[in-house]
Amino acid sequence: MAGLAETSTDILIIGGGLAGVATARHLARAGAGVIVVERGDIGGAASGANAGSLHLQIPHAEFLSLGEGWARAFAPVLPLMRESVAMWARLPGEIGADLGVALTGGILVARSPAQMQAVARKAAIERQAGLEVHLLDRAELAGLAPYVAPGMIGGAFCPGEGRADPLVATRALAAAARRDGARILTGVELVSLAADGAGYLARCRGRQIRARRVVNAAGADAGRIAAMVGVRLPIEGHPLQVTVTEPLAPLIGHLLYSAAGKLTLKQGGNGRCLIGGGWPSRLRPDGRLAVNPASLLANMATAVEAVPALGAVRALRTWPAVVNGTPDWRPLIGEVPGRPGFFLALFPWMGFTAGPITGLLTAELVLGRRPAIDLSRISALA
Repeated sequence: MAGLAETSTDILIIGGGLAGVATARHLARAGAGVIVVERGDIGGAASGANAGSLHLQIPHAEFLSLGEGWARAFAPVLPLMRESVAMWARLPGEIGADLGVALTGGILVARSPAQMQAVARKAAIERQAGLEVHLLDRAELAGLAPYVAPGMIGGAFCPGEGRADPLVATRALAAAARRDGARILTGVELVSLAADGAGYLARCRGRQIRARRVVNAAGADAGRIAAMVGVRLPIEGHPLQVTVTEPLAPLIGHLLYSAAGKLTLKQGGNGRCLIGGGWPSRLRPDGRLAVNPASLLANMATAVEAVPALGAVRALRTWPAVVNGTPDWRPLIGEVPGRPGFFLALFPWMGFTAGPITGLLTAELVLGRRPAIDLSRISALA
């Protein structure tokens, strides 16, 4: 295209979210030439707008709705998530930044015998996959988490879960990638992508970039990017929302879930509680996101049912965000068959938890190395 400034690089990464900048950091540290293009700000989409949960347990709502067969098919992903959480624990020391990482464990609480039976069935699948999960009776739950409603009869405790700060994590990792030699360009929107000789030509507004290899780390927009090179992905954007409360004295020491409804609940170092769990936001006719009041009320009711003390706490803000998801929840990591040099770095639904390991594995595959973890039963591309 005449008049466009042209740049060449070995590897082009599309998307400046957590997976994109994590991939860029590993590639740059290996000496590869890498450029990241992000149409907005670094971490400006789901990577910065999520609730900051570091998950290991199989999501309970999906266990109930999709069934035990789905849970068993998803279980091989759990060791990958466990390694990613271990990487989260090491990252602050590696990049010299406080990421708000706290691994105090996660608790799934139940209020009825039927719910407790479902919790136990799910825990059995998780244990078979090597995840440490402990079933709790009423007394054990009260001893571990005295803030939980006395009507809860038990639950499951996974000591490896926790939280990180999504407002700082992606930006801090991007800064580390830049220090290691990666170029990260913001406000650069990709217009087209096509195979071109021995690589790819990416046309952006105001510039074009030639690259030998391309990594699609565009999250909810990954399907549109893949379609540019004739690849159809089963990935969609799902509008969700998260709420933050006013600060309160230390109360909630764990990542909390409920078997009675969709809930993730945690208290940050600043005293504020982040409340989510996958409740849908609204998509306006003009394409903009908006908070769904019905979801807000249901989410807050589930939170107060689990932790009654929250009934006296004010919610300060609720915001919507789009999260990428696939029907089977399986990661899409690796080179796309039939598209040499075109890689995916996508971890649907659990992208914040899995961002560090997604970046490492993608970089290893792009560099032609054997990945640290066998992806044959994990990635839909393997």
